[in-house]
Amino acid sequence: MEAAKLKELEKFINQCKANPSILSDPSLSFFRDYIESLGGKLPPSAYSPRGDYKEKSHVVEDLDEDMDDVENEDHSKVGAEEEEEPELIESDIDLDNSDVVEPDNDPPQQMGDPSMEVSEESRDASQEAKALAMEALSEGKLEEAIEQLTKAISLNPTSAIMYATRATVYIKMKKPNAAIRDANAALEINPDSAKGYKSRGMARAMLGQWEEAARDLHVASKLDYDEEINAILKKVEPNAHKIEEHRRKYERLCKEREDRKIERERQRRKVEAQAAYEKAKKQEKSSSSGAPGGMPGGFPGGMPGGFPGGMPGGFPGGMPGGMPGGFPGGMPGGMPGGFPGGMPGGMPGNIDYSKILNDPELMAAFKDPEVMAALQDVMKNPANLTKHQANPKVAPIIAKMMSKFAGPK
Repeated sequence: MEAAKLKELEKFINQCKANPSILSDPSLSFFRDYIESLGGKLPPSAYSPRGDYKEKSHVVEDLDEDMDDVENEDHSKVGAEEEEEPELIESDIDLDNSDVVEPDNDPPQQMGDPSMEVSEESRDASQEAKALAMEALSEGKLEEAIEQLTKAISLNPTSAIMYATRATVYIKMKKPNAAIRDANAALEINPDSAKGYKSRGMARAMLGQWEEAARDLHVASKLDYDEEINAILKKVEPNAHKIEEHRRKYERLCKEREDRKIERERQRRKVEAQAAYEKAKKQEKSSSSGAPGGMPGGFPGGMPGGFPGGMPGGFPGGMPGGMPGGFPGGMPGGMPGGFPGGMPGGMPGNIDYSKILNDPELMAAFKDPEVMAALQDVMKNPANLTKHQANPKVAPIIAKMMSKFAGPK
């Protein structure tokens, strides 16, 4: 070898001694393998610039996996904490309940038999009982009015007006539930009974059922408007509007809360997917860093310090016996001893690295991972040459390199 090239080689080795992390370059993996094949030991920094030594140490990989698990647990905890959103509690509504009364819990009043056939005499008798009820009502005798109206209903149970009239008396007695039962009976007989809707609306207002009361009173007003209905609506509608607005607000808050829950779930899945992707990417990177790789970018500049990135390791040991299939026989000029200066045996001086560096076909082949893997396989064990002879991509490159490394004939 030329003296200048030996000088460059010596300079490169001195740099490696001073900073072993230079050897962490993936393109120098073949050089590390060659040193190890001679029994040499390299520091961890020669395998990773950060000293991770992932190719040789499973402890670090396990630690990384543990840290990933901790991060995933943290993400889960954060997600769980975020999901613990307090339940919505409906606020109180400021309503005017000054006219609301305690509900009456008396047994249901006597009702008529709807299947009874009513004769003309019964109708007349029913009307007479109603007239007596109105007279008692005008005198403030509410219980007597109820008795007469109950008699009128039993005589003519098909009359909606009898039930509606008794309902109004129950309202005066502040018995809203009894009034609602009579109003319902009136509306079953006549669905268009204005007095039935009016009495039921008034009874519901007495119970604080503001929205239901407003609906009944509006229907009654459409069927038969009177000033009393309008006066009651002025008290009922403000409360009904407040309840409706409160419900809309509560439903909106519930929907927003549900939307936030859905968004949190979407973000949680996104974080999990990202974490899984990063972990897979990390594992892939870890696996690929330990596998024999090519020399991306070619040889030039691959070895800091000026060494032109040749193949300083050569093929360990000669390869006597020739190569079947037409390859040149033997490698009398091989590199059995490694590098001078600490690696006994020296390098024969008949190798011209410029032939490799200036050969476009070889330089292009060195960028092919398949070719580089085959070359490294042969360098580790020359006997493996036979298994690559059938590869049309690899065999010609090996033959060409052997011809350039061969000694003088």
